[in-house]
Amino acid sequence: MWDQQFEEILRPHLPFLPADEKLDPDTGLRDFGLDSLGMVELLATLESVYDVRFRDDALTLDTFATPGLLWSALSAVREPVA
Repeated sequence: MWDQQFEEILRPHLPFLPADEKLDPDTGLRDFGLDSLGMVELLATLESVYDVRFRDDALTLDTFATPGLLWSALSAVREPVA
């Protein structure tokens, strides 16, 4: 599961998700209001806060489909390259 900071960054981009509703790994982000501008803003914030750079192949609608998929993509770029 993700860290608290990830959820704190993600929630403001989901205007239709009630504050008291649990954010599950399979929650549809677009269903709760994440739009294309929100994706760009979210991407920039995640890269800045976690000091990472997403690879081009991770910049797809599928990556931003659910918190679980987005966290997986973020985790992949946070891992040091051997």
